[in-house]
Amino acid sequence: MSLRDDLGVLRDRNFGWFFWSRFINTSGGAMATVALAFAVLGIDDSASALGEVVAARSIPLVIFLLLGGVIADRLPRSAVLQFSNILTGLSQAAAAYLVISGHAEIWMLIALEAVNGSSMALAMPAYQGLIPQLAPAGKLQQANVLLSMSRGALTIVGPSIAATLVVTVGAGWALAFDALTWLVAATMLLPVRLPPREPDAGPPTTMIHELREGWTFFRGTTWLWVVVVAFCFLNAIQTGVLQVLAPPYAKHTIGVTGWGLASSAESVGLFVMTLLLMRLTIRYPLRTGMLAISGLAVPMLVIGLTPHVVPIVLAFAVGGATTEIFSLGWSLAMMENVPDQMMSRAWSYDSLGSFVAMPIGQLAVGPLAGVFGDRSVFLGSGVVYLVICLATLSVPAVVTLQRAGAAGAAGSTA
Repeated sequence: MSLRDDLGVLRDRNFGWFFWSRFINTSGGAMATVALAFAVLGIDDSASALGEVVAARSIPLVIFLLLGGVIADRLPRSAVLQFSNILTGLSQAAAAYLVISGHAEIWMLIALEAVNGSSMALAMPAYQGLIPQLAPAGKLQQANVLLSMSRGALTIVGPSIAATLVVTVGAGWALAFDALTWLVAATMLLPVRLPPREPDAGPPTTMIHELREGWTFFRGTTWLWVVVVAFCFLNAIQTGVLQVLAPPYAKHTIGVTGWGLASSAESVGLFVMTLLLMRLTIRYPLRTGMLAISGLAVPMLVIGLTPHVVPIVLAFAVGGATTEIFSLGWSLAMMENVPDQMMSRAWSYDSLGSFVAMPIGQLAVGPLAGVFGDRSVFLGSGVVYLVICLATLSVPAVVTLQRAGAAGAAGSTA
């Protein structure tokens, strides 16, 4: 594969519009995470307050994910994604107005983040289900790599720009830009025309029946539920430590600008790894992915050991690179081994299992740091994260799953 091959995917009309829609809202989202964190810290300078706001998004996301998967398997996925984009854009616009005007309070941001979490519960299964529907035939890896490349390129500069806005004109303007991108992205999905789905063979079914159908597939697919269970714990650790505990810790050690650089370095690592993955074919997507994602323990360990800008920036670059390997491996494993009519439900069960413990991690990390100290929590979390990743590789179904048609491919990874 080459960059020219990947860019050629954009000549497909439907995938091209889908790609640029995603590109637009990613440009705002790359700034929004940093902006929201420091908007909250500007109101209440504590990890607990930030944890409450972040958890307010995660909780409804978890609650409504399965419903979102059923809806995305029933309705046109592009329409579901449009509706979600509009809802998110409006809620982010409200948050931006409150922050810019100086009227924002923690409970207001909690309420708006709950709306965003509900919207994400619709968007995530629809988005993942759209990729194999819209990717040109035989170009699934190129499509995924190109989406990852655009995300990585944008998130390299987004956090640093957001940090600059925070210290100059305030966090609200970054949130306002994010709101605009969601609304523009919704309009760019209008030209997308989905290929017809195969008609259902049986009589109409209820949503409860379809949820059970999805559960039967999920629990009967060993590699799927094992990795999801692992990420139930991994995501709780990662979001609690790196999204909630790290920003206020960074504010008092490496500063807002240093944290912006670290966040951008994560995206640099992701982007560089994306370029490398153009030249490689992953034969064993889960084996490679789980080995790689263990590298996300590095930023936690480095923050705990040496809270200085340069080592933290380098550690986050490693974390970004390893995350990209897992992301591509997992996407390919799912998209090549799950039937289209089950795709969004499978992704929703995946997301539910992966995210269900995130609010626990986000809410617990502040009190834990109060008892044991910030650095002890960083170090302990890094060790536990690494152990879970390696334990997952003891399951044969995870390490032996191969990509379709990848056996014997030149330049493939183990």
